[in-house]
Amino acid sequence: MKLPKETKNGTSRAATGHGRWYNDACGTAFGLEVIGERWALLVVRELMMGARRFSDLRSALPGISAKVLTERLTALEDAGVLVRRSLPPPGKAQVYELTAWGLAAEPLIQELGRWAAQSSAHDPRLPLSAVSLMLSLRTMLDREACAAFVGRIGFVIGEDSFIAEPQGRELPIRRGAVEGANAVFRAASADVIAAGIYAGVPWAELEAGAGLVITGDRERAIEFARLFALPPLLA
Repeated sequence: MKLPKETKNGTSRAATGHGRWYNDACGTAFGLEVIGERWALLVVRELMMGARRFSDLRSALPGISAKVLTERLTALEDAGVLVRRSLPPPGKAQVYELTAWGLAAEPLIQELGRWAAQSSAHDPRLPLSAVSLMLSLRTMLDREACAAFVGRIGFVIGEDSFIAEPQGRELPIRRGAVEGANAVFRAASADVIAAGIYAGVPWAELEAGAGLVITGDRERAIEFARLFALPPLLA
């Protein structure tokens, strides 16, 4: 019987899963074996802003079935991409959160999104989750313009809330209450805000007919929205 190859740290290929699809030593091949199943990378994306319950993930990914979500969570946990834990009382809810290795996939998600947005087939008007919008802001950021921006911008999207606070050329975004923000974008769904940022729909039009509400310093909010743009088309 052929024994599984041993890695330098003694872990067998059978244990890691590397080679189960492609039998290829390339890290790209292994990466696809870990997160290449349908929905897997989107599950990882939805956990980038912190731990979420099973129901939160179902809500953010309305096209996924409970069965498939369970399968993907189990596979990602087995691979070491995420862990599950129980919240302390009185909640006692079970949540899923990324490991350090799982969190390290954010640049991969960003670069894949940037690459895909260079196609004319990409449609920024389609539905997207609140976390997807927040990650897109970090992806499509004009870093030079960001360095000159001062202020804290809040987002309330359905039941989710986030705070973005530019710091030099970086854009930290975290979940949290929006009190104290200079301006806040409020909408029932993320695609409403994305339409203004990426699809060029006038903000006044979105406020009049799409349920968008901008509170606080409206001019600063719109200035913040100008920090982002899709890349030029290549295809």
